Amino acid sequence: MRLSIVYGLMVCAILAGSALAASQTDVDNCRQPLDDDRRIAGCTAVINDGTGPALLAAAFNNRGIAYRHKGDYDKAIHDHGEAIKLNPNFASAFNSRAIAYSVKGEFEHALQDYNEAIKLNPTDAIAFQNRGLIHRDKGELEQAIRDFDEALRLNPNFVVALVGRCSTNAILGRLEAALADCNRSLQLRPGDPYAHDGRANVFLKLGQFDSAIADYNAALESNPRIAGSLYGRGLARIKKGNSPEGTADIAAAIALRPDIARVMSTYGLLP
Repeated sequence: MRLSIVYGLMVCAILAGSALAASQTDVDNCRQPLDDDRRIAGCTAVINDGTGPALLAAAFNNRGIAYRHKGDYDKAIHDHGEAIKLNPNFASAFNSRAIAYSVKGEFEHALQDYNEAIKLNPTDAIAFQNRGLIHRDKGELEQAIRDFDEALRLNPNFVVALVGRCSTNAILGRLEAALADCNRSLQLRPGDPYAHDGRANVFLKLGQFDSAIADYNAALESNPRIAGSLYGRGLARIKKGNSPEGTADIAAAIALRPDIARVMSTYGLLP
C-alpha cells in the first residue's frame, strides 16, 4: 500500500498543473490518494473529459492504483495498460501494473513490467525493491539480493528493502547479515511489524526462542493478521515446550493463510 501511494503522488503532479475542462473538484479527487472511491470517481470524470494523452495517462494510472487498493486487480491492470498505451515511457505505470500482477500471483508478467520500469528509470529504488520481492518469491535468491542491494545503494535508508534483504538472507542461512538488516530497519522505523517478523524468523533459526517470541508478539501487536508471525510464534512456543498455545497459533495462522506452512518451510522453519 505504501508503495502505491508513493507512485500515485508522483503521477498526480502531472494533473496538478493541468488546465482541464473537468472540474477542479474532479481533478483534486483524482489526485488525492486517501479515498479510493472518490479517486475513482474523479479520475473517471477526467478520463471521460478526453483530455490530452499525458494527462489522460496520469488519470488512468491513478484510477488503476485505486482499483488495486480495492482488490479489483483486473480493472487495475487494464487501467495501467491504458496509461502505458498513451505514454509508453511511463515508468511508474509499469511499476504500478507490476504490483497488481504480483498480487494476483502472475509473477512473470510482474517481472516483465518491473524490468521495463527499471529500464525507463534506472534510479528508481522502489522498482528494484519490488523486483527483488518477485525474485525472492520465485526462489531466485541471489538475484533478489542484487536487487535489494541496488535499492539500498540508491536509498540507504529504505526500510522495506532492508526487510526484504533480511528475509532473503535468512532463507539463504546468512543469519548475521539478516540480523544486521532487520536491526537497522527497526532503528530507522521502530515498531515496524514486518521488520519484527523478519527478525523473529532469524532468532527462531538461531534457536533464540524467547527473543523470537518477543518479536513475533511485537509484530502481531501492530498487525494481528500476519500469518507468518502466528505460525512462527507457534513453532517457538512448541520448541519451548508450550504445545497447546503453539498448536493454537499454528491453527490460527493456517486459517488466515492456508499455504503458510509451505511459505515458512522456505526459511527452513518446520514443526
